[in-house]
Amino acid sequence: MRVAAIDIGTNTVLLLVAERDASGQLVPVEERATITRLGQGVDKTRTLAPAAIERTNAAIDEYAAIIDRLGAMRVDVVGTSAMRDASGGDAVRTHVRSKLGVEARTISGDEEARLTFIGALSGISSVGHGSQVRVFDIGGGSTEVVHGERGRSEVSFACSYNVGSVRLTERHVKSDPPSEQELHAVRADARAAFAFVPKFDSAVPPVGIAGTMTTLAAVSLQMATYDAARVHGHVMPVAELERVVRHLARLPLAERSREPGLEPKRADVIVAGGIVALAYLEHVGAREVMISDRGVRWGLAEQLSRDD
Repeated sequence: MRVAAIDIGTNTVLLLVAERDASGQLVPVEERATITRLGQGVDKTRTLAPAAIERTNAAIDEYAAIIDRLGAMRVDVVGTSAMRDASGGDAVRTHVRSKLGVEARTISGDEEARLTFIGALSGISSVGHGSQVRVFDIGGGSTEVVHGERGRSEVSFACSYNVGSVRLTERHVKSDPPSEQELHAVRADARAAFAFVPKFDSAVPPVGIAGTMTTLAAVSLQMATYDAARVHGHVMPVAELERVVRHLARLPLAERSREPGLEPKRADVIVAGGIVALAYLEHVGAREVMISDRGVRWGLAEQLSRDD
């Protein structure tokens, strides 16, 4: 049975169409990611901008056609930080209902955490059952930190912090390239946000998901064409992550946009996202980070494909 999951995020709308193979593993049939910047200006206005809604609805139109073509039998659509934090989401929910015949659920932070944890570890065989795992998800508007044990349906800790790549870029970055003062302000906000993340002992490196982390991995690996199979499960030294962020921060936007592995539409917010990642990893004392190409949409698909 094919299932389809759409994750409407602050920066990106993600689609996964998946099915189980003969061994029972969930495998992708098609994946898409469209940067729509739904959370544009939300940090100041707390309202979704009409142009951002229009871009998001256009992505939904494209995804609805793909879902129809591939014959997915179950569909679920969720919205996260921007849909929770801002007014105006009804326009997106109405559009989803008309195109896909399902409700776009604005999920709670608790449900997002559970789906994030399940999805992040999907397809990573090096992390065994019973392993204690720290997962972090840097979005456009917020960063989720989740602690749990692989194989358990409930997580032991989950918290959403209002620091994300779009939010902190809009709040602090005015220069091109960013000034040292601006970078310091981003770092200070991120460090303050993570100051009270509890300690959690784990032999597994923290697992970073979503576009900021997969993009930084792709830049590190110098990928002219993004390859999810190379990125998913890749372990990167924190020193290498720091080198990549420092390199990108020195480049003017036009030059940064041409870096191999970096999607041009993400170029303006990648530096702030990288600083958020480094602030979290510094707080937990990590020397390495594991990159996951999967997240909420995979958690949804795992759930959809198992529900009776």
